Order: sequence, then structure tokens, then C-alpha cells
Amino acid sequence: MKPDKPLGERYRVGDMDIRPWGSYTVTAVGVKETGEESCVKEIQVNPGQILSLQSHEHRREHWKVVSGILTVVLDGERRTLKAGEDVRVPQGSIHCMANLGKQHVVVQEVQTGLCREDDITRYLDAYGRGTATSDDPRVKNSVAIYKELVAELGKKAK
Repeated sequence: MKPDKPLGERYRVGDMDIRPWGSYTVTAVGVKETGEESCVKEIQVNPGQILSLQSHEHRREHWKVVSGILTVVLDGERRTLKAGEDVRVPQGSIHCMANLGKQHVVVQEVQTGLCREDDITRYLDAYGRGTATSDDPRVKNSVAIYKELVAELGKKAK
């Protein structure tokens, strides 16, 4: 599972970043016997915020809601997850997280595959970051749901 172009560095325990939608902290990293990397992040989504609609070419993810209520877009479907519920995000799927509520949402994200921050293709973003286009029906259906969520949040998607 080697990328066509080199990707950035692996995550390290303690890596963190503040984003327009909230923050993440890397809590564990490793390499499985198969050679696949793994990375565990704690993601905090601030009230009224949404992450970009995106996909990953080199990894899959498993999200478990630790606290709060998370709205998920996954391959053209909208789902709501409560604390203790989870969803698997297959490699290449179109996805995003949103917090429509007034309380912070905390999600444990387990990445498996080639885990790098720059393995992100964005299709829509409420914060003006660059996006890609696609004719894939999963993207088109997910874009429509993302725009609905952005309207509910009163943001502007670009």
C-alpha cells in the first residue's frame, strides 16, 4: 500500500492541532505485524462546527463517540451517533463529522493503514480550505447532505 507520492511524517503520541472545528490529540501509534500503521486520536468537535467532507486513499477509520451526539456523513448517508455508538469508515469513503448540538463532542478515532495527516482529499469545506471535484455519486450525494448540515449550522461551505 505505497502511495504514488511521498506522504508526510507519521503521527507521534502527543501530536495535536487546533482546527477551526475543534482539536485533535494523538494518544497512541503503532505498526501491526502486517506492516499497517495504526493511530488513535481523541477528536473534540466544538458545538456548531463541522469538519471538511473528505476521503482518505491510504487508510480506514473507526469512530467511537465518547461523549455528546455526533452527526456523520458517510457515502451519501446521514447518521446520528450517541455516546458509546460507533461507525466504521472504509478506505476511500466520503465522510465528515459535525456537532449540531450545544455541548462538545469527543470521538475516539482509530486509523489503520498508512496514517498521515496529508492523506486527505477535501470535497467541501466550511472554512475555505481547498477542495477537489468528483463525479462519483457518493461524493455528489454526500455534498448535498454536507450543504444541508452547513445550512443548519448557519455556515458557508466552499
